[in-house]
Amino acid sequence: MPVKIRLARHGKKGYAFYHIVVADSRAPRDGKFIEKIGTYNPNTNPATIDLNFDKALEWLQKGAQPTDTCRAILSYKGVMYKKHLLGGVAKGAFDEAAADAKFEKWMSEKAAKISAKTQKLTGEKEKSEKARLAAEKEANEKKAKAIEAKRAEAAAAAAAQTEEAEAPAEGEAPAAE
Repeated sequence: MPVKIRLARHGKKGYAFYHIVVADSRAPRDGKFIEKIGTYNPNTNPATIDLNFDKALEWLQKGAQPTDTCRAILSYKGVMYKKHLLGGVAKGAFDEAAADAKFEKWMSEKAAKISAKTQKLTGEKEKSEKARLAAEKEANEKKAKAIEAKRAEAAAAAAAQTEEAEAPAEGEAPAAE
């Protein structure tokens, strides 16, 4: 029976969430599976991947074939690289200590790349937030100036009306005497 490592869809419409499962290749996408080895949430940036590394590696060594998306996920998490290094150890190309050292070096470089991307995204988010707040403040100041100008015009018009009303009254008062 051919075994696949693939995604099983969960979540709401328009907001997909996947379980990474090991299943018989003849089973339907969201049907029966042998074992759940992780989750994948593509809605976050960067995508959130929670994977049981040891189980995934074990299933790959047993001969499970990942789908294209799962292969990318496993490669991103280093499972495929670890399998490659263990294959080199089995062939005698290098010993297990050297393989572990190479893998640890790769993992530290990968963690640095991920943290740099996260910092870049948060920096861009903060920058756009500051720009939005500055634009909003500027718009509020323009509105306040426009309202103040209208109030000044209304006050000037009211003052002019009271002057016009008082001026004929003053001229008529002496004539009435």
